[in-house]
Amino acid sequence: MINTFQQSTGRKLTFVLLLLFWCQPSLAQAELSGAAQENRSYVLDIGDVIEVTVYGEDDLSMPLEINGTGVVNYSFVGRLALLGKTVAVVEQEITELLKGDYLLRPEVSVMVTKYRPFFIMGMVLSPGSYPYQPGLTVRRAITIAGGLTPGASSSKWYLIAERASKDARHKVSEDDPVNPGDTITIEESFF
Repeated sequence: MINTFQQSTGRKLTFVLLLLFWCQPSLAQAELSGAAQENRSYVLDIGDVIEVTVYGEDDLSMPLEINGTGVVNYSFVGRLALLGKTVAVVEQEITELLKGDYLLRPEVSVMVTKYRPFFIMGMVLSPGSYPYQPGLTVRRAITIAGGLTPGASSSKWYLIAERASKDARHKVSEDDPVNPGDTITIEESFF
């Protein structure tokens, strides 16, 4: 009787383990598709670097850095204005420009490989500019900048979004998101 119970429990455990292993790739794909979706809606600006990949066409696959003009030179297409466009829009534009005389059905992929920096000032050990990382929060930004100084305020933290006026700063907490080009200021504590 115990042997039958052990066999039944063993089969159930095997089934559960197989189910978990079978579902695990789906979970990883869901996370990847979320990150890929975030990449596609990312708005490009000066300092970003994208990687254009045209499948089966190595001479058309290359990195492009967005300089001060917001315009890049891309093989067989010429000058492309990228400033303020999403990755998805750029991908579609390149696909349309390559379609026709040069390629019948180009398969184009565009991905951000280097983001423009964010800035952190005030009462942190190493104020300055740092490379943006997807999913960045104020807490992680402070950590990247070496942490708070002993005289730092625990609540007077402010953020100015990229391209906003200096008067548009707003108070933030440690879990608030930081975007590329944002400036964080950690003020001094007076108590």
